[in-house]
Amino acid sequence: MREVAFIKQNKEKWLEFEQAIFGKSKKNPDDLASLYIHLMNDLAYAQTYYPKSKTVVYLNYLASQTYQKVYKTKREETNRLVHFFKTEVPLLVYEYRRYLLYAFILFFACTGIGVLSAHNDATFVRLILGDGYVNQTLENIKEGNPVAIYKSGSNWGSFIGITINNLMVGMRCYIYGIFAGIGTFFVLIQNSIMLGSFQYFFYQEKVFWESVRGIWIHGAMEIFGIVIESAAGFILGASILFPKTFSRLTSFKTGLKNSLKIFLSTMPFTIAAGFLEGFITRYSIDMPRALNVLIILGTLALISFYYLIYPYILHKKLTRKHVSTL
Repeated sequence: MREVAFIKQNKEKWLEFEQAIFGKSKKNPDDLASLYIHLMNDLAYAQTYYPKSKTVVYLNYLASQTYQKVYKTKREETNRLVHFFKTEVPLLVYEYRRYLLYAFILFFACTGIGVLSAHNDATFVRLILGDGYVNQTLENIKEGNPVAIYKSGSNWGSFIGITINNLMVGMRCYIYGIFAGIGTFFVLIQNSIMLGSFQYFFYQEKVFWESVRGIWIHGAMEIFGIVIESAAGFILGASILFPKTFSRLTSFKTGLKNSLKIFLSTMPFTIAAGFLEGFITRYSIDMPRALNVLIILGTLALISFYYLIYPYILHKKLTRKHVSTL
């Protein structure tokens, strides 16, 4: 079948999908699931016979949005909050997984730039971190506690102050995506270069592992969260730059809604990181090394599983469930 005939034959059905997803007409979850199955058949056909066509791009986007609609409106035995974290966010993360990839690539590349810059320019670390922080840390290193700066202040005071600061950083990573993603791009670059020069500073002073034991107790979730928040900012920016077959306003509304959900999902991790920094990091030098490593690897594994592994498991599970109904 020629592509023009294929589009003409299915045009009305696809418009019905659009109305069900983006319009005011409401359909129950079973009807949406049925529409989704038909749409997947059309997508499979288009991918086979018109692989480089814009029809494939259109149907793929429509299918992903229908998929979200099915599982958003489907009755859940659990409460809304559990459904949000257990199903809704992971499915969105899977849908927008390439933006997570872009964010991680940029993060690692700019962290490397920070390392190289600190290695080649002795003044770079002071330029990025400030003389006050560098001088204080050098004194702490001489006294045998490189991360003593994290012991300043009370537990609760540090926890609240650090958490608010980290939430603001994450908010900037996300909200600045409204500027076509460019704002998010620069915020992530800034934080990544700072991290790279920061860690190289400790390496240069021959206390790298001591710094890792302390800083990454809270840093695993904190830094990972910033990358995810940046990915959400890129999603927001892309919805403005690349509306695909939809109007720019419709694309923006969809991008805003979906990226905001991903951003909000990072907040529990950011708060947990603030708690660890306020209450645990200050004791990193004194605690058993095994416990230290366990906390770091445990927190990293938790957030990595949620954003990098679980979305694939859930998507595969739900797809297999739908295929079995055919």
